[in-house]
Parts: sequence; C-alpha cells; structure tokens
Amino acid sequence: MPRTIDVVEAHRLPDQLRPNLRLVFVGTAASTRSAELGHYYAHPGNRFWRAIHEAGITTRLYQPGEFAALIDLGIGFTDLSKSGAGMDHQIAAETIDVPGFRAKMEEYRPRTIAFTSKKAASLFYGRSSSGILLGRQKRDGSWPEVFVLPSPSGAASGHWTIEPWRELAKWIAA
Repeated sequence: MPRTIDVVEAHRLPDQLRPNLRLVFVGTAASTRSAELGHYYAHPGNRFWRAIHEAGITTRLYQPGEFAALIDLGIGFTDLSKSGAGMDHQIAAETIDVPGFRAKMEEYRPRTIAFTSKKAASLFYGRSSSGILLGRQKRDGSWPEVFVLPSPSGAASGHWTIEPWRELAKWIAA
C-alpha cells in the first residue's frame, strides 16, 4: 500500500537555526509555493531575496533554492506556523505556535530577530497589526533585538518600503 503524505509533513519548511546567529528571519508560515518547493520565500513575486541584497544584508542576490547557504552568513529562518501553508489569512490559528517559537529563540539565542510581516509580529506580540510599527522595536529585557519588516509578498505591494530592511542591515553590520 502506498504511503500517504500527511498534510503537516508536506507543508513543513525546515528551520534553519543554530546557536548565536546574527539574524533570524521569521514569517507567519510558508507560502503555498514555498511549501511545494521546500524553499523560503520561493514565489517569483516575493521581494525577499531582492530586498536582503538591495538593503545590504547579503553581498549578492541569492535565489530561494540557496536559502540553506545563508546559515554560513549567520542568517537563519523559521516561521510561527511550521505546519500551515498559504497566505496569512489562510493559516489556521491553531497552527500558530508562539510558545514553540519563543522556546527556539531561547535555545538558539540569535542576536536579532526580524519578522517579515506585521502579521507575524502581531501574532507574536498578541496585538493588532495596526498597533505595530515597522523597524526596530523597543527592547524587551534579555530578548534579542526585534525588527518588524514590511511583508515582501507581492500581495502586500501597497505597503512596501525598503527602509526598514536597510535599518536592519545597518543594525546587524554594527
């Protein structure tokens, strides 16, 4: 009998984490395209890879299939939902695992965390996206520095600006 692939397994993007990274990018969940390909920020309309290059976070333009190579630059990846996939409004609330995310950050202790959308930050902070400002957030005790970036998704084009990405690049280069 052929093995059926569990939906959770099919949509899982592996965390790219190790201790003391200089930066961890955190999304809400994988897009459908990213889940299909197994690469972070894989949709052709997503600005993520261009943004990190243009902002100066990377010295060259990487492709989605090269995401694992960024760990050697001190850059990691994870999502608040490791089992959901799709646009933010399609992600089931029960798949969002803020306590699991916090535990990972406490274990790996990155220098900086960057949420790649106000939605991801709102889920983490437990408040409305409208109450969250872009850029560097107020420091919270021993927690790493936190930045909130505008979503690089093509679906969020009306809210796009590169400036918070540049602010992040300056911070992690210091």
